[in-house]
Amino acid sequence: MQRKIRIKDIAEMAGVSAGTVDRILHNRGNVSESARIAVEEVLKKVHYKPNIHISGLSLKRKYKVAITTPNVMEGEYWESIHSGISHALEEFENIRIQCLVYTYNQYDIYSCREVYDQIAQLDADAIIIGTTFKEETVRLSRRLDEREIPYVFVDSTLENTAPLAFFTSDHYICGYLVAKLITSIIPSGSDIGMLQAVRIGDESANTSILRKQGFNDYLTEKSITNSVQKIPFTAMEPERFDEQLAHFFQTHHNIGGIVVLNSRGGIVADYFARNEINDIRLVCLDLTAPNVRGLKNGYIDFLIGQEPEHQGFLAMKTLIEYLIYRKPVKVENYTQLDILTRETIGYYNQFNFMS
Repeated sequence: MQRKIRIKDIAEMAGVSAGTVDRILHNRGNVSESARIAVEEVLKKVHYKPNIHISGLSLKRKYKVAITTPNVMEGEYWESIHSGISHALEEFENIRIQCLVYTYNQYDIYSCREVYDQIAQLDADAIIIGTTFKEETVRLSRRLDEREIPYVFVDSTLENTAPLAFFTSDHYICGYLVAKLITSIIPSGSDIGMLQAVRIGDESANTSILRKQGFNDYLTEKSITNSVQKIPFTAMEPERFDEQLAHFFQTHHNIGGIVVLNSRGGIVADYFARNEINDIRLVCLDLTAPNVRGLKNGYIDFLIGQEPEHQGFLAMKTLIEYLIYRKPVKVENYTQLDILTRETIGYYNQFNFMS
């Protein structure tokens, strides 16, 4: 069995003291550039992997990490992101991390802008950003770049930004899959309804833009002629949804299926259940509590999971390891997409990535 490399061994190989190696591993400063280069070359040569749990016990510094995402509601998508973050903090419980959570209304660009302004002024060691509005997030990223504060994206990534890393599903492929699924289960001559969230500030979510592009590209590539009809959904006034959906069906009599390109598919499934609608197919995203209920009750035909828990877990884990050891980070990280049905949902285990 190969002997474990010790700090003393690394010091001897690099021609420096054990204290110098310890300072470099723990990013404590007060070392020469030549010593740092010599130690890092040895670390690469021996494939040294520090035990973060043991080493973390000796760290006295307290790290401040800010987390900004849309509002967190029980059983909904963003709760899963935060649950993953919490699991990472539990795994690294010996590291002193102060978490500051700032949430905003994902249907209101002005709410997002206000919170992002607060984030940009924080004295934080790192930021986790749940991206929603493209231009707002780009502006925040530039302000953090100027202050040299590392940040990690969850849920999506953006061009013209420089995150330390991002953890997301491929939203273009997600939309592409939705189109493939819905067109495989509806009559060729029927129309497709697409739920369209109405947002204050009239700017679509970045994820929605990418999914719509993937959805439309599939229809174009396969020469599919089903007409797509938008269904307005006023998220700020959920009590109006039944009225909006009833009006939609009164004026559109050829709907064979509906797609929901955000996590709110459960509200359509609940409407179907209340009105005993069983002849319109439904494809949705995310394993929220309402969506899973709709899938189990047979009102949702396919549900696509994006592993939000995994995204949150890896985002926080990556930041912790980077802050302590400044270890190299893989920037692009895509999580898997899971296509679930009524028959398979019972076998799907949350947090299976931690086993």
